[in-house]
Amino acid sequence: MLLLERIEEMRGWSEEARRAGRRIGFVPTMGFLHEGHLALVREARRRADRVVVSIFVNPTQFGPNEDFASYPRDLERDRRLLECEAVDVLFHPKAEEIYPGGDQTRVEVELLSSPLCGAFRPGHFRGVATVLVKLFNIVRPHMAVFGRKDFQQLQLVRRLVKDLAYDIEIVGHATVREPDGLAMSSRNVYLAPEERRAALSLSRSLLAARCLARQGERRGSAVVAAVRDAIANEPLAQIEYVKLCDPETLEDIEEIGESALLALAVRIGKTRLIDNTILP
Repeated sequence: MLLLERIEEMRGWSEEARRAGRRIGFVPTMGFLHEGHLALVREARRRADRVVVSIFVNPTQFGPNEDFASYPRDLERDRRLLECEAVDVLFHPKAEEIYPGGDQTRVEVELLSSPLCGAFRPGHFRGVATVLVKLFNIVRPHMAVFGRKDFQQLQLVRRLVKDLAYDIEIVGHATVREPDGLAMSSRNVYLAPEERRAALSLSRSLLAARCLARQGERRGSAVVAAVRDAIANEPLAQIEYVKLCDPETLEDIEEIGESALLALAVRIGKTRLIDNTILP
């Protein structure tokens, strides 16, 4: 596996692979990899001839009071994991490589950035969109894989690729969970043992919502209330939002039709966790 840190090195590798007729799969990450990330890598490997994984903790998607400085990092561990998955290139640029001094351009996907996490993390998705445009231009993949746990991000990327006419296939991969149901996240490492147990209230509440929907409940207010009640029973949990949305537009909906996105963000202690499911 090659470890590349410079833009021109990454571009040169991609241009050579494309000239050779190789299909490039891409998995952008912020590192501290877990089984969820590795599932994305395997999906890319299944769909492409060459696989590139980026590790870049993107400063522009963190707010002033968020965890950029303390975000977990372990490059050597990540490198070993990716080598075991037969990744071809690990792209690990420094911040000044991606954001040279004096840069002024930012990318924004307006409507999809506003609801859900966007309402609580101003500027977050502007940072996500900007760094992905840069990475797509550098890596030049034919396809890229994103997890459905970050459902808003996935829809934003799909919109960005369509609006900016990128010739990139975007693949959404199912949320990967721990055996007890907790959605895998790099931030799970922050959870103390009692907080880890409290975090199960997220997946339990989504399970309760799915059961209600399958029993015929279509009222959004009833489903959202059941989720809130399930989480409220956990003293360490503080709900940021619970929303029933159209899966494409992310706009609030009042009834479950053919499909609906149930999305939530909850703080367990100081750790912010997100999860979602599609109903019914």
